[in-house]
Amino acid sequence: MMIRRLRQAAAEEENIMLTIYGSQLCPDCREYKANLDAHGVSYTYIDINKNMKNLKAFLKLRDSLPVFAPAKEAGAVGIPAILREDGAVTLDWEGWMQEQGLPIVYRERAQACGVDGLGC
Repeated sequence: MMIRRLRQAAAEEENIMLTIYGSQLCPDCREYKANLDAHGVSYTYIDINKNMKNLKAFLKLRDSLPVFAPAKEAGAVGIPAILREDGAVTLDWEGWMQEQGLPIVYRERAQACGVDGLGC
């Protein structure tokens, strides 16, 4: 508990803010959110299935950045998409957790989004 409070205080002090594009239909997105919540990380979550405004904002981002190319080529949507405060985007939520020194504490029991197991 103490480590979680220290990390949360550090994040608030640095004003780290993430924006995550995802979907409640996506097991990877649910898993990432649950891990962020478990560590007390602040973020804004935009569910791309909630309304057209959210979907259009995501598609504009997806169509403009090369980081989405491998996901599109694989037939994936490209979520969860993590937009950092500095504007960088990553689709590797586990890598992001590792960079922050945050262990993965929650694993979704459902299969990944893709039939091939490659994710959403």
